[in-house]
Amino acid sequence: MTYCVGMKLDSGLVFMSDTRTNSGVDNISTFRKMHVFSKPGERFITILTAGNLATTQAVISLLAERAKAPEDRNPSILAAPSMFQVAQIVGDLLRETIRSREMTGLDAETTFNATLIVGGQIKGMEPRLFMIYPEGNFIEASEDTPFFQIGETKYGRPILVRGFQPDMSFESAVKLLMVSFDSTMAANLSVALPLDMLILPRDRFEPMQQRRINEDDAYFNRISDSWSAALRNAFYSLPDYVID
Repeated sequence: MTYCVGMKLDSGLVFMSDTRTNSGVDNISTFRKMHVFSKPGERFITILTAGNLATTQAVISLLAERAKAPEDRNPSILAAPSMFQVAQIVGDLLRETIRSREMTGLDAETTFNATLIVGGQIKGMEPRLFMIYPEGNFIEASEDTPFFQIGETKYGRPILVRGFQPDMSFESAVKLLMVSFDSTMAANLSVALPLDMLILPRDRFEPMQQRRINEDDAYFNRISDSWSAALRNAFYSLPDYVID
């Protein structure tokens, strides 16, 4: 399965994704679900993928092929004049990729589904964040919806809803995401380390930090242990139920 989050802060964008695609006793696979496209000093775009691996890899491969010579291979997200048009290009390509597989006679609704998060900034414009559906349509992050989740979303969502603040620091945002991912992994074995994380400050056009969080990551393990202890302490501090 998958769990990916894109978050829009006042100060920029933060992304995190797991890397597990299959989980079972004898079938565990790891693939990167975070992909970046950039022009130094001019734009930086991050795409998170969830769903059928063949579909998402086809979309990313086609985007990468077009990016090799964006002036000749239109439409390229490295030549699009706005992030809105970047989202349109990615949405159209996702819909076409799913439709091409549907022509084989298989059920695209269940077999080839994929959902993407696209975020980034183009020079002279605001950072923007979109969630793109299999049909190719999309929605944009706003004050009411400041973050997007794709994949196995239900276990980590309560943490984000309760903890998110648009003016929070990048450090606090990363901590919040780690708690959300830890809660998801504790409840669902189909989401697992390693995680990929990227911080994109406003008007910087390159990551402040981009790294992989592995099983031996000291900070993540400290967050996981501390969160478990805090939950237990909070539970036992609640008023006791009295049976008459």
